[in-house]
Amino acid sequence: MEIILLGTGTSQGVPMIACHCPVCTSPDPRNRRTRASLHVVMDGLHVQVDAAPEFRLQCLREQINRLDYFILTHGHADHIAGMDDLRRFCDLIGGVALTVYSTNEGMDRVRAMYPYAMNERPMAKGYAAFKLAAMPEVIEVPAGTIQSTLLPHGGLNTLGLVFTERSTGKKFVYYTDCKSVPPAAVALARGADAVVLDGLRAQPHPSHLSIAEAVAVAGEIGAPATWLTHLTHLDEHAELAAALPPGIAPAHDGLRIVL
Repeated sequence: MEIILLGTGTSQGVPMIACHCPVCTSPDPRNRRTRASLHVVMDGLHVQVDAAPEFRLQCLREQINRLDYFILTHGHADHIAGMDDLRRFCDLIGGVALTVYSTNEGMDRVRAMYPYAMNERPMAKGYAAFKLAAMPEVIEVPAGTIQSTLLPHGGLNTLGLVFTERSTGKKFVYYTDCKSVPPAAVALARGADAVVLDGLRAQPHPSHLSIAEAVAVAGEIGAPATWLTHLTHLDEHAELAAALPPGIAPAHDGLRIVL
């Protein structure tokens, strides 16, 4: 299994507009954070999770040339605004609608933002078309399983995702954009080989895990390796890496995890 962190930043991205702080002006490329999205390759199956505003640029940078499944964790702008660029993948799968799995809230947001894409086929070559589907608890595919669980994120729930590859038995957990991880989600994540977890900043936030809260959740899950994502400009990469406990590290754009 290969996991590609296409983007690891918060809704404002890093550098932020009109900010000249040490992180936003840092020469370290790990401090340049586009909005959060993820690509997972599981026994040759390509799964895209969310489409950040920079999705097209992320795909070009990381040479994403194939997409079999698309999952939208929730309908906030920093996760959905790049979905129009899925049009190219509609072309690549034969000019048919791409199935989009999400929550009810996520599907409503897709309908509101992309009414022109609600078709069985693109209206013309080069256009997007989406077929909406409620994310089930488990998607079974020849490559393995994709399990989902709901995570509280302010006034809505996001999808937490657990990928298990059939050929290797490797297990990967992606819990972004959440204020807490309920006991059922912790139990689902246990036994993971790697975890990517929301860890916004040191200061508490009403709808995201703080770094300390994320470290506590990582301890509950007990994976050998955890990366924090959805990071703001308040934490410099190298400094945060040095301050975190063993087995926990800040993610960065372009990070590739091979299990």
